[in-house]
Amino acid sequence: MTYIGTSLPISSGTPKASGSLAYTGDMKLDRMLHAKLLLSPHPHAKIKSIDTAKAAAVPGVIAIFSHENTPATYYNSALWIAEQDFVPDERLFSPVVRFVGDRVAAVVAADEATAEHAAALIEVDYEELPAVFDIEEAFAARNVSRDPETLPIYENPISDMTVEYGNTDEAFARAHLVVEDRVKTPKTHHCAIENHVCLAVAERDGSITVHTPCQSVFAVKFIVAKALSLPDDRIRVIKAPTGGSFGGKSEPVLEPLCAFFSRVTKRPVMLQLDRYGSIVSTRTRNAAVGRVKTAFDKDGKILARDIQAIGDAGAYRSGGNMVVGAMARRLGRLYKIGNQRFRGWSVYTNTPIGGAYRGYGSSQIHAITEINLEHAARRLGMDPVELRLKNLVEPFDDDPAGGPSVGNARIIECVKEGAEAFDWKNKRNRPRGDGRRKRGVGMSCATHGNGHFGAYPENAAATLSLRDDGGLHLVSPLHDLGCGTVTIMRQIVAEAVGASPEMVAVPEADTGTCAFDPGSRASRVTYIVGECAQEASLMLKAKILEVAALAFNSSPDDLTLKDNQIRSNYGGDRRMSLRELAGFARQRSPEDISVTHHFKPRANPGSYAACFVEVEVDTLTGLTRVMDVLAVHDIGQPINLTLAEGQVHGGIHMGIGYALLEDLDIDPDTGQTKGNSLSRYQVLNAPEMPRVQVLFVESKETTGPYGGKALGEVATVPMAPAIVNAVNHALGTELTELPLTPERVVAGLVEQDELDQA
Repeated sequence: MTYIGTSLPISSGTPKASGSLAYTGDMKLDRMLHAKLLLSPHPHAKIKSIDTAKAAAVPGVIAIFSHENTPATYYNSALWIAEQDFVPDERLFSPVVRFVGDRVAAVVAADEATAEHAAALIEVDYEELPAVFDIEEAFAARNVSRDPETLPIYENPISDMTVEYGNTDEAFARAHLVVEDRVKTPKTHHCAIENHVCLAVAERDGSITVHTPCQSVFAVKFIVAKALSLPDDRIRVIKAPTGGSFGGKSEPVLEPLCAFFSRVTKRPVMLQLDRYGSIVSTRTRNAAVGRVKTAFDKDGKILARDIQAIGDAGAYRSGGNMVVGAMARRLGRLYKIGNQRFRGWSVYTNTPIGGAYRGYGSSQIHAITEINLEHAARRLGMDPVELRLKNLVEPFDDDPAGGPSVGNARIIECVKEGAEAFDWKNKRNRPRGDGRRKRGVGMSCATHGNGHFGAYPENAAATLSLRDDGGLHLVSPLHDLGCGTVTIMRQIVAEAVGASPEMVAVPEADTGTCAFDPGSRASRVTYIVGECAQEASLMLKAKILEVAALAFNSSPDDLTLKDNQIRSNYGGDRRMSLRELAGFARQRSPEDISVTHHFKPRANPGSYAACFVEVEVDTLTGLTRVMDVLAVHDIGQPINLTLAEGQVHGGIHMGIGYALLEDLDIDPDTGQTKGNSLSRYQVLNAPEMPRVQVLFVESKETTGPYGGKALGEVATVPMAPAIVNAVNHALGTELTELPLTPERVVAGLVEQDELDQA
């Protein structure tokens, strides 16, 4: 192959490095207005009155909005297909606020400073109401409405699902060992450099154009139309460059508001949050509590597993039920477990709303199960690598829960090659230290899907054309979130057609020009949209050669297209460039050289990863340092090696934060988010990153583009449990609550000392 598996530079690299790339916040339109939100200081309260007189008197204020003068239409922001049956419980502004950061009002003014000043002058009289912040407390208070208007949509739990296969109870009855754990994972923030932002333009014909750095233009289109009670065809959504997302911009948050403001004022309106607003009022990773019980025979084979998990949806439903469903769908796709039961619930709490976050559902469920598996290895007296190798899935195993096959799963190779490259046995068996600082190693495995197939409808579409200048133009609803999606598509098209990547133009999604697509979610883009692009490219190549055959007076089978040139297979100097062919086609071909292809996936294989880490723990302070990381991934054929390695480095950074630092940390008394700024929300800094080595097990997936599979989400999933396992190895503890803050580590050491002395 010419371009697949190479390290083509990311197409947006130079514009980003030079500062010439215009993000949404850089856009300036004539007569553009600015909006600022007033957010709730209370976790649960009824708005008794809103006095906007002082704000309205500020020169430059154009309009003020609240629940009193905005639509009362309810919607669910997790929807991505117009007719999905998701329970609606959110509106533009509600008369009852449900978390600190909920929307109370907005000011639209001539400039941003005026809007911010006026918003601070709005006086609101609240009647505070009972609130709940703890997941298990919310679950215990099931079926108790916490809405003053007794709306049934605010009763817990909001979802209840059971997945079971085999005979779990019988398998537990014959177990040699049963290991039980309670694992808790935190509510975390995406920390994208670009805060949430949107620009809406009310057009002269009554339609609205929305510019947004979103992950799904059609989801924005559907939800804006729903919230404003407008026909879909009155909304156009254009995907803007994205300054980071990681799932945080998957759901429309600002877009319905901004569109409504623009429609009322009949002027362009930009709404841009500051860091506080982005952290507390948009979306978070769903916190979870899981209780897992696993049965083993004396040789370490897993006989059965029983899991009960509760996901924290936050103050509005969003996709809380889907996150729990995603957790369930991973359980039969990593280890061979013939008897398994999963019971999962999602609950409302008066905390920031849960939503998509890199590793949707996988991060939570793998933390729960991989930490449990490590404890089992200790009690069985087995090496954790050996225990996993006894139980991991093999290529093309069936999903016992009835989902698609795991595909060409190479997780066993990931573990074997990783253990050797990491020098696992020597590091695992060396002394952990007898001083203040202890060292330990840990590992973890993970899987994630490649799209919605098997759970929700899935499709992709692409139109590929030969331009008059000899270049290729791909129209597909692509959303590049900064990870290089555009570059990947250029490589796929160039490889299939026989053109050079710089000749392939790939604009991003625009509902006005492209067919429906679910967007950048569920690790679907490279695997599904990439396969669609490859098939469309091969169709276009065939059409190009058909037209060229007229010029060469030969059969298409006698021609070769490579490096933008068409040549005869029988030698000679005769050749024709794609530009020359385009000119010839204008004169001789009855139609444009263009194809449109609609694609439906045939499979949903797993992407796999094994992560090995070494940590050093200061037993006096509880501080943990990650010293060394090896990440091994099975993503089939990597399309772009440099971009793939970069994805893993970013995933490792996030995983370390999830394990050791990151937590919105909701105050149990007030509901305030303690980690509400980058000075208070702890993330790993660049100098703290450990040495990182990345390996790929390259075994092609037959259903993916050139054998490729997804990487973006699975890259972060195994890191956190691997770190927890390494810390527990270093200290001899069994810590199970993330993040492992210094306070929790010290408390765990104290508890372990007490147990040792008992």
